[in-house]
Amino acid sequence: MAITLVGVVLTTGCVSNKKYQEALAEADTVKMDMEKTRQQKSAMEQQVRTLKELNVKFSNEAQAARDELQRIEHGRDAERGTIEGRTKELEDKVKALSAQNKNVRQEYQDVKRHNDTLKSLVARYQKELKDRSHAGASTQAATASSSQTPAGTATVSPAAAASAAMNINKVSANDMILFLGLKQDEADRIVSNRPYRVKGELVAKNVVPKETFDLIKDRISVSP
Repeated sequence: MAITLVGVVLTTGCVSNKKYQEALAEADTVKMDMEKTRQQKSAMEQQVRTLKELNVKFSNEAQAARDELQRIEHGRDAERGTIEGRTKELEDKVKALSAQNKNVRQEYQDVKRHNDTLKSLVARYQKELKDRSHAGASTQAATASSSQTPAGTATVSPAAAASAAMNINKVSANDMILFLGLKQDEADRIVSNRPYRVKGELVAKNVVPKETFDLIKDRISVSP
């Protein structure tokens, strides 16, 4: 504006006071506009810097959020794998326990049936022993009344003599278990390897061990 004013002065040679004042006012206005523009530019530059800083901050926060998300997803996957593995382990354990429980119930039923069978056998043999005892007493009384025995000689009833040895060619496995004290598998082998001509075949055929045979040999027979 000052250059313009000088140019006017040089051109006209003189400037009126009014023109001069108008030029000064216009120069002041231009200065104010330029200052305002500079302030606006400075404010805009500050806003740009602020926006850049916010952009950097948001970018860092976004990256941190992505990293946290990845960590959470990785932890979730690892936890899911652990839970699935533990669930599979527990399911297998439940199946194994169910199978064991089933086997235990089956064994219990087998033992219960075997126990009921033994109770029945005991009751039957108790009755038979009672009947034999009565029959032996009657026989002894009849023998004593019909004949004399030498002094000091013991009288043995036929029933007692017959029951002294158990015929392993005829009795059941349960009878051998109950009265001979054999194990289930030993009694079953004796039954499955019948008939026997002599008692010693129990050892010769490897039906029972020699030790077991020695315990029962005096209480068994193979008579037809």
